Amino acid sequence: MSDPVGKLPSELDQLPDRDTEETAEWAASLDAVAQAAGTRRAEYLLRRTLQHAEAAGLALPKLLETDYVNTIPTAAEPEFPGDMEMEAKITAWNRWNAAAMVTRGSKYGVGGHIATFASAAWLYETGFQHFFRGKEADGSGDQLYIQGHASPGIYARAFLDGRVSEQQLDNFRQESGGNGLPSYPHPRRLPWLWEFPTVSMGLGPLSAIYQARFNRYLQNRSIKDTANSHVWAFLGDGEMDEPESTAALALASREQLDNLTFVINCNLQRLDGPVRANFRVVQELEAQFRGAGWNVIKSLWGSAWDELFQLDTTGALVRRLREVPDAQFQTYATRDVAYIRQHFFGANAELVQLAGVLSDAKIAECFHSSRGGHEPRKVYAAYKAALEHKGAPTVILAQTVKGYTLGAGFESKNANHQMKKLTIDEFKDMRDLLGLPIPDSDFADGVVPYGHPGANSPEVRYLNERRAALGGPAPARKVKPVALPAPADRSFAPLLKGSGKQEMATTMAFVRLVKDLMRDKETGKRWVPIVPDEARTFGMESLFPSAGIYSPLGQTYEPVDRDQLMYYKEAKDGQILNEGITEAGAMADFIAACTSYATHGEPMIPFYIFYSMFGWQRTADQMWQLADQLGKGFIVGATAGRTTLTGEGLQHADGHSHLIASTNPASLNYDPAFAFEIAVIVKDGLRRMYGEKPEDVFYYLTVYNEPKVQPAMPEGVEEGILKGLYRFNTAADLAEAAPAADAPKIQLMASGTAIHWVLEAQKLLAADWNVAADVWSATSWGELRRDALECDEALLRGELRTPYVTRALEGVTSPVLAVSDWMRQVPDQISQWVEQDWTSLGTDGFGLSDTREGARRHFGVDAQSIVVAALAQLARRGEAPASIVKEARERYGL
Repeated sequence: MSDPVGKLPSELDQLPDRDTEETAEWAASLDAVAQAAGTRRAEYLLRRTLQHAEAAGLALPKLLETDYVNTIPTAAEPEFPGDMEMEAKITAWNRWNAAAMVTRGSKYGVGGHIATFASAAWLYETGFQHFFRGKEADGSGDQLYIQGHASPGIYARAFLDGRVSEQQLDNFRQESGGNGLPSYPHPRRLPWLWEFPTVSMGLGPLSAIYQARFNRYLQNRSIKDTANSHVWAFLGDGEMDEPESTAALALASREQLDNLTFVINCNLQRLDGPVRANFRVVQELEAQFRGAGWNVIKSLWGSAWDELFQLDTTGALVRRLREVPDAQFQTYATRDVAYIRQHFFGANAELVQLAGVLSDAKIAECFHSSRGGHEPRKVYAAYKAALEHKGAPTVILAQTVKGYTLGAGFESKNANHQMKKLTIDEFKDMRDLLGLPIPDSDFADGVVPYGHPGANSPEVRYLNERRAALGGPAPARKVKPVALPAPADRSFAPLLKGSGKQEMATTMAFVRLVKDLMRDKETGKRWVPIVPDEARTFGMESLFPSAGIYSPLGQTYEPVDRDQLMYYKEAKDGQILNEGITEAGAMADFIAACTSYATHGEPMIPFYIFYSMFGWQRTADQMWQLADQLGKGFIVGATAGRTTLTGEGLQHADGHSHLIASTNPASLNYDPAFAFEIAVIVKDGLRRMYGEKPEDVFYYLTVYNEPKVQPAMPEGVEEGILKGLYRFNTAADLAEAAPAADAPKIQLMASGTAIHWVLEAQKLLAADWNVAADVWSATSWGELRRDALECDEALLRGELRTPYVTRALEGVTSPVLAVSDWMRQVPDQISQWVEQDWTSLGTDGFGLSDTREGARRHFGVDAQSIVVAALAQLARRGEAPASIVKEARERYGL
């Protein structure tokens, strides 16, 4: 072995060596070990030295990967504090009822998943018995992100403790009758049980990180003491392939979120087959998390492996485990002992010798079932170590067998995720394996029975006693409504009276309103501004010094702009959450804030403001998660519209977010044109979401960056603003060039910034073509449609109701032309309930880089294009000569 001192990596060459002789001695010692005992011994010594250095707190790079063994040796495991026999009985009942529920439901074709919970049963049960704090404890209890496919096991446990009935189990995935259970954790469908929707894989781990972070935010801002709340996220190893699953690992480490634990069920299988067929997912995940700064605990092998590791005096077994790919290990779990002896232990002479002293029964136990995730003592040791670790979040990599205890037909089979039922014979085998007192006579009708030891049985008493000691049942969602007082009217007054001669964009109007609301003595501290690194774009930098940007470390540096009025101020009690360039992270933060009223009993008022294109298009799945979690708050799509952004182009020009938003039933979508409309909408939103009778909705507002003079609010328009439509002015209101009394008439309807094009078109129609146009502000195409759909549904019940949009236009005989800075489908949502002749203009197609005027002319939505479209509509009706359309096109150069 050559002298390594002269071949140090270049970055080490930059450091002066104060003692070259000592350095050479260390290198020589390593050479001597390698020559005398072999390179494997040298590698071993280096690993142990680095581990020792890490434990001693020396500032060295961490090992990214440790041996494929348990982090906590058997000898170091703490005493198990519970009655293991009793907990085994409880777990057996839960396993049985989870499998029975899915199997019984399969006759209705509703599906379900069995294998996931079968592998993870002890991961959950150990937590429920010893760690997960309920809502009745001090503080807020723990937050549990349950793996979606494991939901049958959670229902089975709720059945055991009396919170779910046998009838509900039989209605698994059959909710329409009103007494069913949703397929997965869905708070909106089962709001007393589930807190967090998780089955849209990848969103659970992301949300768990930001929930833990938001818990610290509440603590640091002295709003709620969350010191005793711990976030537990249960995940699948296949789920970790979702980019959202690992997107915020560095944030969790950077902010030292030791109130967070990931438990990854490493059963080595995803939906179709192995997670890493030719590799080792556990080692990959360990490197990923350790590299991100997490504490990693591996619980891989059950106690049956202890004998094997004690016999492994040369390290041959550990090396073999490290080299066998996951798919091959899954094969070992399904093959006989002879196969394992040949293909695993036959790899080298040392392993052959080791296997020679092992019985067939021992080998079968080790390779078929003995995993760390299946033994409560090992799971308990991992959980306890996770809670005791300070300064970083913890991930527990627990190895299990997918389909464990379900029999040879399920265990480790590639197809077990899609397998929905067991046969009666398979259930009897499972019963015998679990030792459950279920007689053969209970299967007489060919239907697998549910099992329950009785409400006063030792098992149920033990379960309830343990939950009482931990603060009540879990998971559980409990809401104690806390009505927030309405802010003072003075906060809204500036927007209601208009801007005079000053031009102001609606984005700035919204920011000014919120800035005033944040000063409110009663509710100001409850506002949570959230922005993904675009605050200056939206004119929010004025909030930096006054509200502060949240950082758990405060500000450890002098900002470069400290001498300026609006300097960049970070603070431990900062109010603003500036998340960097991550819309997904900002949405996860928003969800945590929106649901604080339920999670912590502390209603917060978050607003998440983003570059419009990068909201619904990028994170619509999280918007559904928000709706499912019954969140309340304001989503603000700033720089909205396809033509309002100057020079940005295709990927930034948003013309379809309102269309995507309209698919979410919990989202109230508004496209306000004027500052006063924003004031009315926000004020009503605060009432509906945080008043005496809070509703489970959230608001989506689009605001624009185009400065315009903001008018004062006309009288009597509040109802129309909130319902979605009101007449802003009439042709008779024009101060100059009013059309003749017998002039053709048309109704111009617009939302958002398009109102200004329509107002200009109104003047051109009157002055150039003697056409009388009334202008309507459509603040919400979505709310108009929602109301109309409710009227249609009422008709099916025999109730005759007229949609608001129909009533608002009642008596109007002239045609309607709708215009917006969105695709035509957005206003066309309401066309079937408009009795008048209808047409629309919009910005269909891709966006493009140009001036506002150039882009609007391109899409045919500028004032002149609106005039031509209006004349064409009148010509079709015979209310204007056909030649007028050509004449107008030529005049305006279209």
